[in-house]
Amino acid sequence: METTQNLQSQITIDKRQGQNQCFDEMLGDLSLRAMRIPGGTLTMGSPPDELERAAWEGPQHEVSIQPFFMGKYLVTQAQWRFVAGLEQLNRELDPDPYRYKGDNRPVEQVSWYEAVEFCDRLSRYTGRDYRLPTEAEWEYACRAGTTTPFHFGETITTELANYRGADQKIGDTVYPGNYGSGLKGEHREKTTTVDRFDVANAFGLVDMHGNVWEWCQDHWHDSYEGAPEDGSAWLSENKGASRVIRGGSWNNVPRNCRSAFRDFDYPIDHYNSFGFRVVCGAP
Repeated sequence: METTQNLQSQITIDKRQGQNQCFDEMLGDLSLRAMRIPGGTLTMGSPPDELERAAWEGPQHEVSIQPFFMGKYLVTQAQWRFVAGLEQLNRELDPDPYRYKGDNRPVEQVSWYEAVEFCDRLSRYTGRDYRLPTEAEWEYACRAGTTTPFHFGETITTELANYRGADQKIGDTVYPGNYGSGLKGEHREKTTTVDRFDVANAFGLVDMHGNVWEWCQDHWHDSYEGAPEDGSAWLSENKGASRVIRGGSWNNVPRNCRSAFRDFDYPIDHYNSFGFRVVCGAP
């Protein structure tokens, strides 16, 4: 097996990884590649001894996941414009909402409701059921069989992902731009193209750590007590409840980009660090 190892062997990248079955959804002259995510079991959340762990990442629990397909990349601006040009269903979509412009950069400044509208329009256009991932599906797909803080291994570098590689001071607290014994790096202060880091995980997914936060279906809960065990979305009675976001962004320190880290925001909010990717059933 050909591998690259550095940072005291804490990062191991299999050069053969990311060869899963996939299909290309054609959007005019554009394609949206979806990777097959096999079914399996996930130990969701972080162990109590994981470095810089947050209380809301537990308790760890077993979740069963059915097979699905997930976008290899974050939804791009070119893909967003195409779908925004389709007939409206429940709400208008601004074809040009993003701050950091570029056809192959991820769409950002998109609310949860707008991401859902995108999925609904895409579903009608293609005849397939596109949607946002559940939080359990997202973590399962991100980990791709790993149990380390990142699918790369125990740490991360800005040569592998787009995140804040410099320290961040908030009040009296300094959040480090490195993780564990990893090195500090760049803070690019903007998004990068979705294929800038050609390092897929074992399921063939790219950019699962950093670049932009990814909306999930689930309503926010402060812990996993009572969470579903079947991989379904965990919803509450409050339809306006905060929604889960995953993966961290270009503006977050590595702690927030770990596979287990979870955060939330209101479904009407849109920031230049919020984007998404889509999932669907078998093509």
